[in-house]
Amino acid sequence: MQNLLDTLKKATDFLARKGLPQARREAEHLLAGGLGLKRLDLYLQFERLLTEVEVQRLRDMVVRRGQREPLQHILGQVEFRDLMLKSDRRALIPRPETEELIDHALKLFPAEQAVRVLDLGTGSGAIALALAAERPLWQVHAVDLSLDALALAQENAVACGLAERVQFHRSDWWSDVQGEYDLIVSNPPYLTEEELATAEPEVKQFDPLTALVAPAAGLADLNKILTGAGPHLRAGGWVLCETGIAQHPALEALSVQLGYTHLQGLPDLSGRPRFWLVQKG
Repeated sequence: MQNLLDTLKKATDFLARKGLPQARREAEHLLAGGLGLKRLDLYLQFERLLTEVEVQRLRDMVVRRGQREPLQHILGQVEFRDLMLKSDRRALIPRPETEELIDHALKLFPAEQAVRVLDLGTGSGAIALALAAERPLWQVHAVDLSLDALALAQENAVACGLAERVQFHRSDWWSDVQGEYDLIVSNPPYLTEEELATAEPEVKQFDPLTALVAPAAGLADLNKILTGAGPHLRAGGWVLCETGIAQHPALEALSVQLGYTHLQGLPDLSGRPRFWLVQKG
């Protein structure tokens, strides 16, 4: 029998040989998840002897990570804001940059204001559920074309206790959207094929390609969102999208053409132009 510390060292060495830059941290997450512990609890149990069943389960998890399967898929969950969401191949793994989109959305309205929101291309439901959780007065709707993604989003809504707060519908962008909204948010596909080719294996092999890549230099879906939003925006309403870092000049030109006001590109925490915000006059 081997103890937990020896297992952790072996897992770390294996992941380092596979080229993972944060091998020790990832090994700790895998062992904690596989043993049902918090990561810091590992340090209190280094001498714990593991059963053969536990060792085999952990070995399988480490091998999967060495094959570049995302940590979130192996653990089956991802933390987003204050929510713990189920994560698997059905939808894009929520990224830290998208958590910043939530901050930008919340700043647009007083906390006590009732706001009607639409999340276009909801995927795992991360944006819609975070907004619903952090603004109890907001009425949140979310759409996606993928039935698999919608099923995952609804599972997450139930798990987070927000099933009564968010309404999910199937729609190909605007095809089945009804009504007007104060805020329309989206993290649409915006990568080019060339950008996907240079992405990490965790992205190009495990995230749904339809949630990543868009034609027309990555702008096709962003253009659809801006072009179709007008009839679904109340006067003074906002559109807020996550974007590629080289797309703001093209989005600005289109937004001017469409008559939007208050055009603004917003940076992410690393200073890259990551979000596009416009208002209906």
